[in-house]
Amino acid sequence: MIVPPCINKYYILDLQPANSFVAHAVAEGHQVFLVSWCNATADVATATWDDYLQDGVLTAIDAALAITNADKANTLGFCIGGTLLGCALAARAARGEHPASSMTLLTAMLDFGDTGDIGLLVTPEGVAAREAAIGRGGLLKGSELAQVFAALRSNDLIWPYVVNGYLKGKPPPAFDLLYWNSDGTNLPGPMFCWYLRNTYLENKLREPGATTQLGEQVDLAAIDLPTFVYASKEDHIVPWKTAYESTQLLPGDTVFVLGASGHIAGVINPPAKNKRNYWVGSDSGGGFDADPERWFEAAEKVPGSWWPAWYSWLAQHAGTKVNARKTAGNAQFTAIEPAPGSYVKAKAE
Repeated sequence: MIVPPCINKYYILDLQPANSFVAHAVAEGHQVFLVSWCNATADVATATWDDYLQDGVLTAIDAALAITNADKANTLGFCIGGTLLGCALAARAARGEHPASSMTLLTAMLDFGDTGDIGLLVTPEGVAAREAAIGRGGLLKGSELAQVFAALRSNDLIWPYVVNGYLKGKPPPAFDLLYWNSDGTNLPGPMFCWYLRNTYLENKLREPGATTQLGEQVDLAAIDLPTFVYASKEDHIVPWKTAYESTQLLPGDTVFVLGASGHIAGVINPPAKNKRNYWVGSDSGGGFDADPERWFEAAEKVPGSWWPAWYSWLAQHAGTKVNARKTAGNAQFTAIEPAPGSYVKAKAE
């Protein structure tokens, strides 16, 4: 069960046959379920963080288990999807419920101690202003988020298009990653404001019991699962050393892999391309070193994509193989319409 970021469309993990993370996972024998977040409109403008945990993450996991008749699911969260997944599983664990057999975090933060350049934009005054404007209802427009992320890498995402498009009159080249990057979504104000205050501003998720989610005092240490933590070395959105901090918060058997390149290109790196490299190290049996730099100095550099390392790890937690299903869903969860679904094509303002 994959939980992609809710600030963009799900298909970053299923761009094209050649670089589809989903297709490669299916080829390895996994039945993949993928959350597709709606583009928030006025009818969900009062949705909260808890709504995203319950009606998004946990409902999706429960549906996957019902369809497959499995007891537990392997789970994966990408970027804010990883934050949502971790919070949802911790809230369930507080109730004594454990629907997952493993967790994978891709360029995700649970500890927001160092959020890089984005953190410079988050101030108490700014958060309070957002809460006053949309904290009880309203929308954060996808265009605003897109402008923020583009500004963080203006030399790559703004000025080349000004020079080539505006000054030289050249059409932009077809580029799947950049198309996805511009296909943002709106977010409900209450959900966004809770996230902004409790993570970027106050960094409460790392503190046991500091937040109440789904009526439970959440402790991430309750997620006692085998966990695969991936970070990208040149990530400007989730600094790799911050992603590494998840190894200090989670008590389960953890693997940490550091890939080359950035937030998106580092993740979407299919093996056939034979591009880039990744680093992998051991926890030495006594837990991960508290200093990520010391971990890096001792890590092994491996050429190519990190995907095969994840396949090998996931196979240990996947159970026995069964025949592939011939139809989608079951009597309770029937097909709605052909993929990707008309709601996926809705454009944010």
